Amino acid sequence: MRELRIFICIMIIQMLLCGCSHYQATSTFEEANALSNQGNYQASLNKYEQIIEKYPTTGDRVLFEMGIIYAHPKNGKKDYQKSLECFQKLIKDFPVSGYRQDSERMIFYINNVPIKDKLITTQQTQIETLRQQVESKENEISTLQKKIEALEKKVFACAIQKGPADKILIEKQARRLMLISKGEVLKTYKIALGGTPNGPKERQGDNKTPEGTYFIDARNKDSRYHLSLHVSYPNERDKKRARELGVSPGGNIMIHGIKNGFSWVGDSHTEVDWTKGCIAVTDEEIEEIEKAAPNGTIVEIRP
Repeated sequence: MRELRIFICIMIIQMLLCGCSHYQATSTFEEANALSNQGNYQASLNKYEQIIEKYPTTGDRVLFEMGIIYAHPKNGKKDYQKSLECFQKLIKDFPVSGYRQDSERMIFYINNVPIKDKLITTQQTQIETLRQQVESKENEISTLQKKIEALEKKVFACAIQKGPADKILIEKQARRLMLISKGEVLKTYKIALGGTPNGPKERQGDNKTPEGTYFIDARNKDSRYHLSLHVSYPNERDKKRARELGVSPGGNIMIHGIKNGFSWVGDSHTEVDWTKGCIAVTDEEIEEIEKAAPNGTIVEIRP
């Protein structure tokens, strides 16, 4: 009886000690996990090394957790080789571990990581090379555009030295103004029209650009729109139409630049029809047109 009681006591003590050890290991695991979740990966690894020394029976879990930390994407000091070593040791030392299958998956994944990283690095290098090439081409294009613009100015200057433009042709649908001399186009400009661009101007305030044949009859170098050339609208046809409609035909139609204070808009102003019926170009362009087109120059405005 006495020996049986002693055996039972020993068994109970062993069970209690085992339970206490398991509790302590669990608590230590929680500490290690907390450090890992906080991003303190080295401290977490140190804690796991302490666990495996103190509780060797938990080695498979420790090795798995350490393997994960070594390969963690946010670990600035990640080491795929050490991660592999952890998973490989787990499989070797703990062949029946519940972590074995996941470790095998991790080994497969990590073995492919360098290949993927190399591919990504190669692609990033190619992208950077292409970006530099594009930037270089853009600089070349910009340089060529400046050269073209300089040549166009020289050609234009030579052309008007031979004689001024005798016609300004405006094509509303194409949003295009052409300076013409003796049937030859000297230069083409992109334009903006009145806010209601379709159809001929019929009355005052309809925000339409006229259609018909007119001429430059005045100019204003002190315009609110940098510089302006007055178009001889309304002609007799326009006046007759307005009388029949019982309205005022309106007037004050100009070829002009950008509103004073907004010259920085440049040629982007043509993205929208913004005038009250006038024909708008950039400030630099109206200066060229003004020099090339004296009073009396025909202005033909087509639909």
